[in-house]
Amino acid sequence: MPANQSSLPWDLPSFRIRRKVLKLFGASFHVYDGERIVSFCDQKAFKLREDIRLYHDESKSQELMLIRARQVIDFAACYDIVDSASQQKVGALRRKGLASILRDSWEVLDNDDKPIGKCQEDSAAMAMLRRFINLIPQTFRLQGATGGAVMFKQRFNPLVYSLEVTIPNDVAIDRRLVFATAVLLAAIEGRQQS
Repeated sequence: MPANQSSLPWDLPSFRIRRKVLKLFGASFHVYDGERIVSFCDQKAFKLREDIRLYHDESKSQELMLIRARQVIDFAACYDIVDSASQQKVGALRRKGLASILRDSWEVLDNDDKPIGKCQEDSAAMAMLRRFINLIPQTFRLQGATGGAVMFKQRFNPLVYSLEVTIPNDVAIDRRLVFATAVLLAAIEGRQQS
């Protein structure tokens, strides 16, 4: 089924990303609108550079988005976000290497790699506590130069990683970048939590 404007997962005001259980290599995520699965993410295993693809469904017949690391190993890794339909770069997400030691922090970049937003863990104190007690769920806040803040809240479940995302109407960042941020948080930060 071709994706039309109303069926794109990044157009939702809220959604939940849940890690697929019992996958031996790589990682897979389902994206839910309530109880309905609206897309599927697949993180390739054994890749030197991180490679995450978003599909309309588990059949993988229609790729919607590609998230790929620029370098093999990079303390401040940068991930390009590509709209698969147009093959155009939408923007990028760059991990703030030194800042992420104490509190996970990401920069949201436009398609010219200019900063347009920041995604950061909720509080420095809670972030430090999480470094020692891995069972405390993470909360991130994505803020652009203008508009409301997007909230990413991990739900506590020691067996299955789940991230709930709430996007206000007045968010000033391309929703595809917001969606890619959620996917990266689930893939990269979620891997650290499990």
